[in-house]
Amino acid sequence: MDGTSSLRRFENSQEWIEYINAHKDPLTGPDGHSPASQFIFIREEDLKIVGMINIRFRLNDYLEKFGGHIGYSVASSERRKGYATQMLKLVLSECAKLGIGRVLITCVQGNEGSKRTILHNGGVFESTVFDPEDDCWLERYWIDLSR
Repeated sequence: MDGTSSLRRFENSQEWIEYINAHKDPLTGPDGHSPASQFIFIREEDLKIVGMINIRFRLNDYLEKFGGHIGYSVASSERRKGYATQMLKLVLSECAKLGIGRVLITCVQGNEGSKRTILHNGGVFESTVFDPEDDCWLERYWIDLSR
């Protein structure tokens, strides 16, 4: 899943939680990384994780070009149910509280679900860029929170 603060790199959840906690504070996070918060969305009726979103508080060079302020993902079994749109809407209010006036979000070109999620939340297309690290084209969108 995207938007999980590199969950796939960790062998156990405790290491991942420690990694997330270290990224909350610019003083404890790794050099070159943006401070960030991780949100896990759980459906109350069955306590199933339906998705995750990561907010990066500021953009470094890589995030400015390719990653943006927000990364998100919805579990494959829960897609096309409106969760991503709801999750992004909730997290955009957190971005506003952090003082992020304009939010950059990117998605892989051709990912129509992610594109619709961004557009439903006020995203305005800026450009398409090639990410050599992931060998893909990314669409860049901005959401203005100052309105």
